[in-house]
Amino acid sequence: MGKKHKASIISDPRILSGKLIVKGTRLSVDFILSLFGAGWSEKQVLENYPMLSKKDLTEVFNYAAHILEEEKFLPAPKKAQSR
Repeated sequence: MGKKHKASIISDPRILSGKLIVKGTRLSVDFILSLFGAGWSEKQVLENYPMLSKKDLTEVFNYAAHILEEEKFLPAPKKAQSR
């Protein structure tokens, strides 16, 4: 199987072209995060996707936090001011 990231976050080249998913589902990490970004509550996510557990959601957020922790941000270049 593909590369394992956390207990329930995996990458399998046979599922969604290797995108990170919650193990045992075809739900990608970015899809789950996008639901919360769209305003869904934890309750709504768990009701609509009963194959997910609270532990799965915690691991999705922990994985995202870990990735962002390692991200390097550079300041955007300043725009030239017109005269």
